[in-house]
Order: sequence, then structure tokens, then C-alpha cells
Amino acid sequence: MENYINIYKETRKKIKAYGYMMWLMSWDRETEAPKASLAYSAKQFSVIQEELYAIESNPDYMDAIEKLYENMDQLEDHDFKVEIKNAYKDLRMIKMVPKDEYLAYGLLTQEGPHIWAEAKEKNDFEMYRPTLEKIVAFNQKLVKYLETDELKGYDVLLDMYEEGFGVKEYDLFFNTVKEDLAPFVLEVTKHKQRFSRKLTKGIFHIQGQKAFSEYLMDVFHYDRTKGVLKESAHPFTSGVSSVDTRITTRYHEDNLASSIFSTIHEMGHAIYELQNDPKYDDTMLHGGTSLGIHESESRMYENMIGRSYAFWKIHYPKLVEIFPKELKNITLEEFYQYINRAERSLIRIEADELTYALHVLVRYEIEKQLISRKLKVKDLPKRWNGLMSKYVGKKPSNDKEGVLQDIHWSFGSFGYFPTYALGSAYAAQIYQAMNKEINVEEAVLNNQINLINDWLKEHVHKFGRSKTPKEIMMIATKEDFKPSYYVDYLIKKFTN
Repeated sequence: MENYINIYKETRKKIKAYGYMMWLMSWDRETEAPKASLAYSAKQFSVIQEELYAIESNPDYMDAIEKLYENMDQLEDHDFKVEIKNAYKDLRMIKMVPKDEYLAYGLLTQEGPHIWAEAKEKNDFEMYRPTLEKIVAFNQKLVKYLETDELKGYDVLLDMYEEGFGVKEYDLFFNTVKEDLAPFVLEVTKHKQRFSRKLTKGIFHIQGQKAFSEYLMDVFHYDRTKGVLKESAHPFTSGVSSVDTRITTRYHEDNLASSIFSTIHEMGHAIYELQNDPKYDDTMLHGGTSLGIHESESRMYENMIGRSYAFWKIHYPKLVEIFPKELKNITLEEFYQYINRAERSLIRIEADELTYALHVLVRYEIEKQLISRKLKVKDLPKRWNGLMSKYVGKKPSNDKEGVLQDIHWSFGSFGYFPTYALGSAYAAQIYQAMNKEINVEEAVLNNQINLINDWLKEHVHKFGRSKTPKEIMMIATKEDFKPSYYVDYLIKKFTN
């Protein structure tokens, strides 16, 4: 067994190094690389990816994983057992997917985001459609390659992002959303919300928004020696270790709230990874245990903390200091109403806390239909618009504000979107449990978000990927996942 362990660990070291190079290239492509360099960069990326594939598909390495998996009972270290279990699961991709298809798909999903970005800018779905058709076709084939007795069809993709959650579990969750939350949302949003319209008409200079984002980094104790803040078309977090997790945001002069909550949201993701136990940095257990748990942290920081009255009671004066003219006649109460308004909107990342899950529901139903071949890519815009009208109560007037708004499908992330809504539901339950042990509102009022960080580190963050989502929920909340916490939280908050 010792020989197999050594083979695994030596190969892991190489995989981590190649992954680090590819991570740096991807970060550069999304933040600072000049546009003309992207095609050249993609060629270099494909060479590195092919080298990595050769390492991952080495027969000795694959044999070591299989032998270690078969003899798990002889392994004493719990974390190493989890790593081998995950490695065996990932091995399916190498063993079952033809090499030429795997590598071609890797290149396609490197180019995809940039084709999507141009199509979105030009409001031209037909420009994007051929690429998306290839991506969807690969995923339709992928589920066939990777199906098991337990996982069939779309379940294969869902399980990649949220272990233990398939169509059965998600249908139960989204049915709760449709039955208990959707009618309430449509009722609340059919009336105009009361908030100061002055905030929707102002121009807030980018320099000031950047200054406030820097301020927020200190408020949330985002360690500048381990992370940076850049700009990108679509805000994201990119982490590789407990000493290097980076975030991006975006700035719009006519939308002050956008950069504020994008920055807070991404810091929630980053703090999670930075607070992983450092012992996982050189293993495959660094990061979030699942996309849903990851999203629970970003949504909790963004909405339950960042949109709270207590938070702005402390930090609104700083925002006024940066924008004295623009916010001169706008009270704290007016600002609070503005950032917590609930209204029917078209853009998911700009959606308010109440309507957000319904935007995700649209994507979940579309993905199910695409992967099961019940929906063709060419018919996506029509189906998208119909579901938006049904669930959100608002229909896009063009594809830029409709089916072209998200980057995710362009790099092949099918099964990802449902975790966004699930994460918000996780967050409500975790927040409830945390509030029993520390007074969260008091911590926010005292500008001691470090106390919140510390609690989450001990109950969620430090475990990295060494625990399953269900195990994390039991550790943090002492009970299984219950979507009722989420529905109850939203109804209580948005009932006047």
C-alpha cells in the first residue's frame, strides 16, 4: 500500500503545479490580458492541459487510485480516505471520456467565455449559438459516459457540484420554492416598492466606488496579503490555497449598489477558502465542499449581513463621506429601503434577495430540458422568456437581458446554477444556528465581523472539502437541511 500512496502523492504534487499554472492563466485572461493575446493564450493553455491530461491518465497513477480505493479500510487517515474517494470519482472522467473529446472540450470552454462576451455585447444570440450547441452536446454525451446505477442523466452533472443532490432532491426543494414562496413573491412585487428614486438617478464616480470597495475589504477582514481585488465583466472568486484567493467586482456609474454587493458577495466566497485549514493546501481537499455550501457563505455575507440595517447604521456614514453631494439628502432609512427593495427584474446578478431563487428556478428547468434533449439550443430564447414571465413576472425584451446574461454555460457549468438557490437556503439555516451562539446583529453593530468569521471558520470553513455538504450542515446546525428556514426568513423580512 505504501508504494501506491507514494505514487499518488508524487503525482498529486505535479497535478497541483500544473493546475496552478492553468489557474494563473485563467485569472489573467479574465482580468488583465489584452484582447489580442487571448487566442495565443488559448493555444498555450491547450498544451499545458494536454500535459496535465497525460499525468492524470498515467496508468500507474490510475492504478494507484483504484488500489487505494479498493483497500480504503487499510487507510488510517480520514482526510486521505476522503481524498481517495473523490479521486476515484474524478477518475471516471479520464477513464470513460475519449481523450480527443476531453481535450477538444477543454479548448472549447476556454474560448467559450470570450465568444459569449462578444455576443452579449452585440446582443446576438446567433453568434453564440454554435458554440453553446457544442457545449450542450458534449454534456449530453458526458452524462451517458459517466452514468452509474445511482446517477442517471442530469443527476450526473448535479452531483459534480453538490454531492448527494440530484433531480429528486432539487425538485423537492424547488417545489417548496414554487408552492410556498413564488405566490408571496408575485404578490409583493406587483406593487411598487417605497424607496427614494434619487438613488436610481444619481451618477456615482468609479473612483469613489473603488475606494468604498477597499474600505469593505477591511470591514470584512479580507486579508490583503492573501488576496486582491480586480475588475472583470462578471464578478468572480478564484482561489488556489489558504494564502491565495482572489476576487473581482465591477463598477457602474449609474448603479452604486452593484459594486458594493458584488464585492461583499465575492469576499464571502474568498473568506471561506482563506479560512480552510492550511493543511489542505497541498492536497485535493482545499476549497469549498460544494457549490451550495460555498454560495451559502457569499449569500450570507451579501444579504443577511451586508443588507442588514445594523450594517449600514455603522457604515453608511463612510459611504456619505465618499459621495457627499450624491447622498446629501438621502437618509439611512431611504438607503436601507433602496438596497432591500423587492421588484421584478430581468438580470439574475442584480436580482433582489426575495426574487433571486425564481431566477435560478428558470435556469434549473431549462438545464433539465437541455440535458434530457427535450429542448434545443435554438429554442432557448423563447423558452427562457416564457419561464421568466411565468415565475418572475417579467419578460426580457432582448437576449442581452435574457438568455445571454450569464457566463456559466460558456465554460460548461451545467448543474451549477441550482446551487445558487440552495446556497441561499443553506445560509438561512446556518445563520439561525450561528445566532444562537453569538449575537450576530450585535457583532455587526460593534464592527466585529471577525467574530462571525471565526464562528464560520470553526463550523464550516476549516473543513475544506473533507466533509460532505450534509455533514457540514449537521456540524453547523445540528440538523439536516430544511428549506423552510429559507422561506420563513424571506417571508418575515419582506412582510410589511
